[in-house]
Amino acid sequence: MIAETERLIIRNWRAGDEDSFFRLNSDEQIMEFFPFRRNRHETRDILHTLIRRIEETGYGFFALQTRDDENAIGFIGLSMPDLHPNVEKGSVEIGWRLMPEHWGKGYATEAAERLLQMGFEERGLTEIVSFAVPANKRSTAVMKRLGMHYDPVRDFDHPMIPDDAAHLKRHVVYALTAQDWRRRKAHADTGS
Repeated sequence: MIAETERLIIRNWRAGDEDSFFRLNSDEQIMEFFPFRRNRHETRDILHTLIRRIEETGYGFFALQTRDDENAIGFIGLSMPDLHPNVEKGSVEIGWRLMPEHWGKGYATEAAERLLQMGFEERGLTEIVSFAVPANKRSTAVMKRLGMHYDPVRDFDHPMIPDDAAHLKRHVVYALTAQDWRRRKAHADTGS
């Protein structure tokens, strides 16, 4: 287990998670803002690469489950994107993807709050970023709930999005500094 919250467990991937991971990378509704739908072979390769990166760096996207059920309902994590010069080298991104039946329950926000705590308190990060297609209002709403601030100067055209999916190229960037996170946490703790 990586971390837990009141309702959720963030954990390493297991062999039994392949069906969930396939759905998270192939379902039309889940992948609305992504240009590719992956087949089983591709998702298996992606999952193995993801697990290897986590083992090598400690950063990546982990399985997310509820405390009531051991099946993965999505993934969430702190990752080091390889998007230089669009995203500054060494930046740490927080990201998530959930199955639609688990949208609107606050799971992404709850798990992300725990990972922000891990990133700032346990790993000593000075900033965490997140990015998405501007039309992905569900994800940008989570970023705002986390206290992340829109930083339009850092918006970019994602280099891995093909030209025939031009409507998905532009990404907006949100960021949260450790200082702002601590200030927000202190404000919440005092209830003022």
